[in-house]
Amino acid sequence: MEYFVSSTALRSGDGSRNHPFRTIGEAAACAVPGDVISVLPGVYREEVDPAVGGTDDRHRITYRSLEKGKAIITGAEKTGRWEHYEGDTYLAHISNGVFGDYNPYTTPVKGDWYFATQPVHTGELYLNGKAMYEVPSLDEVLHPVFYEESWDVPFTKHKWYTCQDGQKDETLIYANFQGADPNKENVEINVRRRCFFPSKEGISYITLSGFVIRQAATQWAPPTAFQDGMVGPHWSKGWIIEDCEISDSRCSGISLGKYLQKGNENKWSTWFFKDGTQTQRDCVCQAQREGWSRETVGSHVVRRCNIHDCGQTGIVGHLGGVFSLIEDNEIHHINNKQDLTGAEIGGIKMHAAIDVTYRRNHIHHCTRGIWLDWEAQGTRVTQNLFHDNTTPEGTRIGTGLSLGEDLFIEVSHGPTLVDNNLLLSDCAARISAQGIAFVHNLICGSFTWVGGGTDNGGKKFPTNRYTPYHVPHGTDVAGFMTILHGDARFYNNIFVQRPIRKDYIAYAEEHDVYGRNEYQFVCGTKPYDDYPDLEMYKETFAGYHGQDGVCRDFYYDHLPVMTSGNLYFNGAQPFNHESGAIVDREHQVHIELLESEQGQMVLRTDLMRALPTGTCPVVSTDTLGMAFEPEQRFEEPDGKPIVFNLDYFDHPRGIEPAAGPFAEIQDEMIVF
Repeated sequence: MEYFVSSTALRSGDGSRNHPFRTIGEAAACAVPGDVISVLPGVYREEVDPAVGGTDDRHRITYRSLEKGKAIITGAEKTGRWEHYEGDTYLAHISNGVFGDYNPYTTPVKGDWYFATQPVHTGELYLNGKAMYEVPSLDEVLHPVFYEESWDVPFTKHKWYTCQDGQKDETLIYANFQGADPNKENVEINVRRRCFFPSKEGISYITLSGFVIRQAATQWAPPTAFQDGMVGPHWSKGWIIEDCEISDSRCSGISLGKYLQKGNENKWSTWFFKDGTQTQRDCVCQAQREGWSRETVGSHVVRRCNIHDCGQTGIVGHLGGVFSLIEDNEIHHINNKQDLTGAEIGGIKMHAAIDVTYRRNHIHHCTRGIWLDWEAQGTRVTQNLFHDNTTPEGTRIGTGLSLGEDLFIEVSHGPTLVDNNLLLSDCAARISAQGIAFVHNLICGSFTWVGGGTDNGGKKFPTNRYTPYHVPHGTDVAGFMTILHGDARFYNNIFVQRPIRKDYIAYAEEHDVYGRNEYQFVCGTKPYDDYPDLEMYKETFAGYHGQDGVCRDFYYDHLPVMTSGNLYFNGAQPFNHESGAIVDREHQVHIELLESEQGQMVLRTDLMRALPTGTCPVVSTDTLGMAFEPEQRFEEPDGKPIVFNLDYFDHPRGIEPAAGPFAEIQDEMIVF
C-alpha cells in the first residue's frame, strides 16, 4: 500500500494520491509492514512517532520525500509579533500551550559528562535559519559582547534570554537581532523535542529517504542515559536513513543510541556516589541482561546524508548502533557554537561501535571528527576525508576536549582498524586506547594523549578505567580490563608534519596538568618512544613460565608497537624503536586541500616526486595479527580476512604497493 501526504491539501483525506493526508503522522498511524509513505514537497511542522515498523528487510515501512530535499520536517515554529524593547532588542510572548508537556525554554541542557558552566536550554532561537546565542541575563542581551570560543565569533553578538511570566503562563524571549527587524525576517523557535523518532522501542526496519529534517529541542545524550536525537530508531533494528539533510538539532542529529534503563538514567550526575565509569559498566551489563544482541538491535545504515550545525553530535550512539554501516555522508560544522561542552561531542560520537564501518565520509569543521569510545571492537574507519576538525586559528581554545582532532579512540581494546583515510587536521588522532591499526593513511597531524587519558584522575588511589571487551562479532561480554597502551600497528602510512601552531603550544604548556605532555604536536609515531617492538616485548617473558614469587610487572607494562613501510616528511618523526622507517630530510612536500567551484574537494600535492618505490609490504589480516585483549583479528564483520589491496578510490594496488592511501598519486586529485 502507498499512502500520500501533502501539507498543502485543503483538508486531510484518506491517504490516496487524490486525497492525501495533511500530516506524516496520520500516514504513520495507518502504515503496516511493506507500505510506502510518499510525502509531497512542503513544510511539515510535526513530530513523527512511528508506532509500527517493518518485520524484516523485505517488508519495511518506507517514508520517502517524492522530491529529494523538498519535504521538510521541522521541530520549529515561526514566532508571532515581536515588540521593540530597547535598542536592537525585541521581546516575544510565547503561550506555553504551544509546547505541550515539554517546554524547551524551561528545560536546561544537562546530563552525565556535560561540563558547561553557563546554563542553556534545549530551546533555540533562529534568525533566518541560524541559531543565535543564549545568555543567562537580559543585561547581556542589551549589552552583548563577542564570545571568543565560538567558531563564528562575529555572529555571537546575536544574543537571547528567556524567562517565564507565571501570571500569563507565557515564555518570554528577549533577543538582540543586531539591527535586523524580526517582524520582517524569518525568526523561528524550536518547540518540539524531536522530528522523526518512535516513542516505543523495537520499531524496526524503517527507511527514511530524501527529507530535510531540522530544528529540534533535543536533550544531551551521554552513554549513561536515554540517548535523545532529532532522528533515530530508538533501540530497534535495521533502519535505513538515506539522502537526508539533517541539521540544527540542539544536541544530536541522529541517535543510534541507548534506551531508557530503569535505575540507571544519568546516575552519575544525579546520585553521585558511583563514578561515571562504573555506572557505564553497569549500563553495558544491564543491556546484555535485558536483551541487547544482534537479533534485536543495530544493523542500521546511514548513507548519503548531509548532517550539519548540531550542538553536540551529528550522530550519537551507545550500544544501539552495533553492526551498522555509516557511509558516503558529509558531516560538518558540529559544536561550532561551543556553548555545549563535555565528553560527548563530535561529528560522530559512538560508544560500543562493535563491527561498525565508517567509510567514504567527508567529515570537517567539527569539534573532532569521529570519537570512538569504549568497545570499538571490529570497528573500521576507511576511505574517509577528514580536515579542519580542530579549533580554528584565532579562536580561543576553551578546553582540551574542544581542541579537537580527526579521530579519538578511547579506552577501547580493539581491534580498531583505520585504513586508507586522509587525516588532514592539525591533530590527527587522540589515542587513549590499544588494539589499533593504522594502515595506508595520509596523516598530516599529530597523535595526542598516547599513554594517557585512561584513568579518572585520582591522586591518592588508582582510578584505572576498566572497560569491557566482547566475544568476536557479538555483544556478549568476554571480560573487563584496563588499558595498558600500545598493541598498536602502523603500516604503510605517510606522515607529513605541518607547521605547529603557537596557540597550541601555549595551551599545552599551560594545561599540562599531569606533567606527561599529553598534548603534543609532532606528526608521526614519535609519542610511542620507549614502547617495545614485538621482539623486545617477547623477550621480557623469556624464561618465565607462570611461577610464583616472581615480580609480574611485565604483565602490566606497555604492549608492543609494530611498524613497517612508513614514510616521514617535513620533520615528522618515527618512534625510537621503529625499524624500516624512511625519514626524508631532502624533500619539503606540499599538501593543500581546496574546494572547487563545483563543490568538489581537490587535493593538490607534490608527494609523487618524493615517494620511493618498492619499499612497502602488502598488508593483510595475517600481517596485523590479533588485538591483545579480545584475541580477535583485524578482519571483516563476517570473520573473513582483509587484504589491503584496494586504495582510497577502490583502485587496485598491485604487488608492490606505495605507502599512503593512493595506488597512484597525482599532483591534483578530486578526493570527495
